[in-house]
Amino acid sequence: MAFLPDLRVPAISGPLKSLSTRFPLLSRFFLTGVGFFCLFILADFSFPLPSEPDYSVLVTDSTGLPLYSFLSRDEKWRVKTELSEISDQLKKSLIFKEDKFFYWHPGINPVSIVKAAWQNVTQDRIVAGASTITLQTVRLLEPRRRTYSAKLIEFFRALQLELHYSKDEILQLYLNLVPYGGNIEGVKSASLLCFGRSPEKLSLSQVVSLTVIPNRPGELNPVKYPERVRAERDLWLNRMKQESVFQSEEIESALREPLDIKRQPLPSVAPHLSARLKAQFPDSAVIRSTIHRESQLITESLVKNHVRRMSSFGISQAAVLVMDNRTARVIAYAGSADFQDIGSMGQVDGVKAVRSPGSTLKPFAYGLAMDKGIVTPKTVLLDVPLSFSGYMPENFNEEFTGQVTVEEALARSLNLPVVSVTALITPGIFTSFLADAGFRQIGIDRPKLGLSVVLGGCGVRLEELVPAYSAFSRGGRFRPLKFHSGDTSGFTVPLLTEGTAWTIGKILTSLTRPDFPDFFQSGIHVPKIAWKTGTSYGRRDGWSIGFNSRLTIGVWTGNFSGEGVPELTGAEIATPLLFDLFNALDYSSTEVWFPRPVSLDFRLVCPQSGLPPGENCENPVMDDFLPAVSSNRKCTHLKKVKTDLRETKSYCTRCDPGLGTVSHLYPNLPPELIAFYEEQGLSYQKIPPHNPACTRIFTETGPGISSPVDHAAYFLDKKEKSRIQLLAYAESDVSTLYWYINNRLLTESAPGKPVWFSPDPGGYRILVTDDKGRSSSCFITVTSY
Repeated sequence: MAFLPDLRVPAISGPLKSLSTRFPLLSRFFLTGVGFFCLFILADFSFPLPSEPDYSVLVTDSTGLPLYSFLSRDEKWRVKTELSEISDQLKKSLIFKEDKFFYWHPGINPVSIVKAAWQNVTQDRIVAGASTITLQTVRLLEPRRRTYSAKLIEFFRALQLELHYSKDEILQLYLNLVPYGGNIEGVKSASLLCFGRSPEKLSLSQVVSLTVIPNRPGELNPVKYPERVRAERDLWLNRMKQESVFQSEEIESALREPLDIKRQPLPSVAPHLSARLKAQFPDSAVIRSTIHRESQLITESLVKNHVRRMSSFGISQAAVLVMDNRTARVIAYAGSADFQDIGSMGQVDGVKAVRSPGSTLKPFAYGLAMDKGIVTPKTVLLDVPLSFSGYMPENFNEEFTGQVTVEEALARSLNLPVVSVTALITPGIFTSFLADAGFRQIGIDRPKLGLSVVLGGCGVRLEELVPAYSAFSRGGRFRPLKFHSGDTSGFTVPLLTEGTAWTIGKILTSLTRPDFPDFFQSGIHVPKIAWKTGTSYGRRDGWSIGFNSRLTIGVWTGNFSGEGVPELTGAEIATPLLFDLFNALDYSSTEVWFPRPVSLDFRLVCPQSGLPPGENCENPVMDDFLPAVSSNRKCTHLKKVKTDLRETKSYCTRCDPGLGTVSHLYPNLPPELIAFYEEQGLSYQKIPPHNPACTRIFTETGPGISSPVDHAAYFLDKKEKSRIQLLAYAESDVSTLYWYINNRLLTESAPGKPVWFSPDPGGYRILVTDDKGRSSSCFITVTSY
């Protein structure tokens, strides 16, 4: 068997042999200790400590004060106590009462173990537990029946705790688990529920009261048996006095302090934001929001009172978002008038709800047009009935004024001018701009959105409108909202130039506007802000968004059911609340208005067009413009026309007789405006009819067909004998239009005058010709049902 290796353990030699020979007992103890240590490490690895308990989520304001608390997953009020909230008084009181040698033993107190073991053996039952704070923490983490085997497991777990946690962390864990009766656990939960404050703000009397309750939470229920709690408190205060745990003066003051314990309501401020943050950070025990507590309480009170007053009109809800322009932090958040109002669906978060924005997107359309050089504040736009490929919007009051400037159109919130501007921008570019400004639903729906988006034909959220408007206060730079203090992002997105942002803000400060609420007509309570209102189709949503240099505030009013209310407008329902909020939250502000940007300059323009004056323009006015951006096209609102001496007919270069003619200046009016004047019976200076003897063939653009829409499909009810409208506009020198259907003359009409025809199913080529021979055509398909 010589080929087998020698499997004998080599003999101990060297220093270890010498040590074991000279001190055999010490050597055995050492080896035994090493063995136990190795076994402990192996057991620690094999049986890891249980995870910390699930805490109640506590949402705080920006300073750490509680706003709202949620039950833990196991239906406990277990609010986490942070290390910074454990005061010296609480620490000393707890250690004196529960474990005087807490900072000296490794989780197990050998002296107490021997003492407890002797008592339990002599009594033949468990009468003492040798419990330390560490062992109590183990028992709270893993409750077991009180047996000797359970005690050995608890000893092992206590050593594990001491290995993995510091003493202060063990103390913190104990204070987070200690029971106070019912489903209340942890000293912070008890502190909030009994005294309405955090543990670090408790007096010595209150600290000791909370220290004595956990031993007998049923007998020492502070609400049912306050006198028992007081007696126990005084007992331990006197013991602390004997042991000089605190100064005698402190203890005497604590003994004299009345024990005013009553069940305090749990913090319930900013419930919608709290629910939002809890969903965003489900594993966080404490979430610090950006809310300014005083501003939040003021906002909630104003919203609730405002809705109470509006309830007589059938308006049951409102939502408000307040943003700090400098930091982009949300300082107040009211998702509804009353979170507890189940009947009005108060738990719906109106800040996140997708609603029609009404007219609130108009400033962005004008701003984008200014940055593209399309308009300036004095640019004159048409406010007349217009058709945009079949889309025929109307103004809110169903009236038209003919011509308005951009600043007047925005201040008066007119619909036709802004749709015309959006058409020049193109809907695709405008919706892309809005998507870049944070409007998520518009970004999703962008492929199917058209010109109506600028009038509210889309979905937006209050949380999207507020930061977008805040960009006007920041020189046109957009910053996303911040809801929690951990958000330190500082990136911005340039939306508009500084000059344009300032110009839009200036227009929106105007007090001469139809959306000024009647209640504030005296002007006494009007804050210095820029604001815009909006009312959705069917009067389902009333908006008012305003900003100054410090704050941007958004208000939505309406019903979460979507029910419309005849009295609901942004001006009369939402704006009064907006003014109240600014007056309450920023009343004492000394902030000056925004300084005029150096990128913005002045120029003289013709008041008839808003363009730089031409050779025939008079009485120019001052206008703001962006150098190298705004259009420099000269004004042509007047044109020279040759007529006979009596101005009964006009001549072109082909038929000009030379003698007996004179040149006159006539307004160069667009056909749509001429049609509006004719329809309304308004007088205007007309160009005389063209010389009927002229043989010139006109090649300019023919009449513009507004209806029907080219290549459109029309579905008509054959039982109702439905008709299709024919409408076209022409130049001012045109008096008659001739309509042809599939090359057959149907009728004649004046420009801007509608005519009708009743088609059968099929395809139709529609041709219109003016009295100069110029023509336009379109093709439609008709289907009956």
